Amino acid sequence: MSHKAIVAGNNFKTVLLLGGLMGLFVAVGAIWGVEGMILGLLFGGVMNFVAFWFSDTIAIKSMRGKEITREQGGWLFDMVAELAQRAELPMPRVYICPHQAPNAFATGRSPKKAAVAFTQGLLSSMSREEIRGVAAHELAHIKNRDTLTSTIAATVSGVLAFLAQWGLLLGMGRRAGGNPLIMFGVVIIAAVSAALIKAMISRSREFVADADGAAIAGSPDGLISALAKLDAMSRRIPLDQPNPAMNNLFIVEPLASNLGGGSTLISMFATHPPTEKRIASLKRLR
Repeated sequence: MSHKAIVAGNNFKTVLLLGGLMGLFVAVGAIWGVEGMILGLLFGGVMNFVAFWFSDTIAIKSMRGKEITREQGGWLFDMVAELAQRAELPMPRVYICPHQAPNAFATGRSPKKAAVAFTQGLLSSMSREEIRGVAAHELAHIKNRDTLTSTIAATVSGVLAFLAQWGLLLGMGRRAGGNPLIMFGVVIIAAVSAALIKAMISRSREFVADADGAAIAGSPDGLISALAKLDAMSRRIPLDQPNPAMNNLFIVEPLASNLGGGSTLISMFATHPPTEKRIASLKRLR
């Protein structure tokens, strides 16, 4: 698939996500009649505005990321700058997050507004070649416009999960009036939709970003080694207070190692393909 086709597909997914979010708010509001629909339309509009313009800021703040300059970042900043030039991208902002679990993610609504973030655990446990592979993978997401789709998907998933909790609490509190079956349906649809959105958006794009990242880095070896380490270390070092709605942003899924493997149900809701399959695909690029 060409780069233009990937970008066009991601733009379509973004429109679909925002439209779906608006539709869900209106549908939930319809339970309370016309006034509820109007209120749902207003809330949906506000959430679409926040998701498009501020989802990247929300993601970085939730990970307590601190931006670094060339003077502060040294070799890391220079490495990202060199890779961005190889990828023909503007220089993204670079952040370090104070988490011991090794991981990384990219965010931003466009390449000009993009950012890459690395956890302290990743920087302290990986070689420079491995960090180069990870950084190139994240820059590939930026180049393919995955970042806008992913951050909006994370925001939409968070909203849907909140609606599920809100609907459940409201349903439990409504002793009279209303249809409990409708309320239960809203809870189930919102919860399942949140998981499915993340799964559908994330999995196939990781293989593309792996291949494109290997090309940007000049070799797949650094990313192969990094993915093997990330898979092993994430099983021992959980991400500190992870936000499940953000799982699709990371290079490896933070909670996947805690869920066990091999289950069809778990695989269906996973936001990333199995790491061993990603490594096997990268080895074919050698």
